[in-house]
Amino acid sequence: MGSGLTPRIHDTAAAGFSAGSGAYARGRPSYPQEAIDFLADKIALGPGKKVLDLAAGTGKFTALLVPTGAEVVAVEPVKEMGDQLRSSVPGVDVLEGTAEAVPLPDASVDAVTVAQAFHWFDAPLALAEIARVLNAGGDLAMLWNRRDESVRWVAHMNELIRWHEFNQRSYETVDWAAAVAASRLYTPLKKSTFRYEQVLDRVGLEDRLRSVSYIAAKPEAEREQVVALGMTAVDGMSEPFVLPYNTLVFWCSKRS
Repeated sequence: MGSGLTPRIHDTAAAGFSAGSGAYARGRPSYPQEAIDFLADKIALGPGKKVLDLAAGTGKFTALLVPTGAEVVAVEPVKEMGDQLRSSVPGVDVLEGTAEAVPLPDASVDAVTVAQAFHWFDAPLALAEIARVLNAGGDLAMLWNRRDESVRWVAHMNELIRWHEFNQRSYETVDWAAAVAASRLYTPLKKSTFRYEQVLDRVGLEDRLRSVSYIAAKPEAEREQVVALGMTAVDGMSEPFVLPYNTLVFWCSKRS
């Protein structure tokens, strides 16, 4: 079982997600049901299938896989996140591991999903490891919720928290189709986009900011200072705040 690689996790992810697991569970958005239904059709999720939700976090996406009827197993490297997952999505097997060292046997799952996490991985190693645990012809899906900066206050908030200065937003700039193609292990990557809106009161939006990895990793006083600054973007606006996203859905299949 496993590839023999040493498990690894990005330092910012480890620090931020362990410190901010509670805020993550409360503040992070879910995903549009339309995207889930679309993906379940594209990668044939349902009874009799086994799906691995990789870097599952607190279970935001894991919980949406359960109603498909597929058997769901989750892998998460951060203990605090895994503990949140176990309590929020009971009945799902939660294992400790990373994308580069998945604690599952060869050819043991029909699909692998990665929501809001693939940009943390060592892509070549992770793609090889995912291919190892997938059955022949099995499917890989990657999803990201991207805050919609065409909305003025959202763009201003991102400026205030200095979002564009950090490599955690690399999922917006990486050519994922090229990364997948370079592995030579998968069919060409396909993409679709869906709209999603997260409705938040003031406390919820504060938790949304606290859940950002590089903010969560800061010392408490500095973290709260950044959160307070980010919240000035909604000064004068009435609650609830509607935070819009473009949900990016990518999928491909393991080559037989």
